[in-house]
Amino acid sequence: MPLTPAPIAWQLLTRLGELQILLPALLVAVWTIRRDAPRLALRWLLSVLAAIALTGASKIAFIGYGWGSPALDFTGVSGHAMMAASVLPLLLALAVPSRSERAGCVGFAVGFVVGALLALAIAASRVLLHAHSWSEVVAGVVLGCAVNVFVLAVGQAPRPRLRGALTLALLAALLLAALEAPPARTHSVVTRMALALSGRAQPHTRWQMQRQAAQERQRPIHRADR
Repeated sequence: MPLTPAPIAWQLLTRLGELQILLPALLVAVWTIRRDAPRLALRWLLSVLAAIALTGASKIAFIGYGWGSPALDFTGVSGHAMMAASVLPLLLALAVPSRSERAGCVGFAVGFVVGALLALAIAASRVLLHAHSWSEVVAGVVLGCAVNVFVLAVGQAPRPRLRGALTLALLAALLLAALEAPPARTHSVVTRMALALSGRAQPHTRWQMQRQAAQERQRPIHRADR
C-alpha cells in the first residue's frame, strides 16, 4: 500500500536532522565565519561536539546498561532533535544577507526563528514517525537550546555572515542530502559501541523496559505478619 503524502513529507523532513547531513553543514559554516567571529565559530563547534557526545552517552547508557525511565518512556536523547536545534537556528540566521547593521540584526533574528521552527518540526517528526518518545525529543531540543545560549553568549552575532553563493550551495546540499543520502547508520554504530562496552550480546530495548516496569507494577507486595 503506497504511503500517503503526509508520512512521506515527515520522512523527508526528519532526514534534515541526521548527523551525517547537519555535521558537514556545521563544519562548512564554522570554517566560513572563523575569521569574522573566531570565538563564535569555536564555541559553536565545540558545544555541538559536546552535545553529540552527551547524546551518544545517553543512548549507550540505555542500550548497553538499561539506564532509562519507563515512567517517562525515556531511552536516550533524540539525536535528530538535538542536531536540528543546535545547528539549524544559527545556520539560517547566518545565511540571511544584510546591508546594514540594523538590517543585519533583524535578518539574524528572522533567520534564527525560522531555523528554530524548522528544528521543532523535525523534532515533532521523530514522535510522529514513532522513532522517539516526547521525553526524548524534548531532551534533544533542550540540549540544542543550551548550545545556542552558550554560542550566543559571546555577543558577536549577527555580524558574521555566510556568503551568498555559499549559502545557496549549502542549503541546496541539505535538501539534496535529505532526498538522496543513504540511510544513516548512526544508531547501529552506537549499538555496537554499547554492546562492546557493556559486554552484552543483545541490546536493551524500549519494549523490554516497559514490560519489566509493567511486571514490577503487577508484582504483589508482601507484608510481614504483625
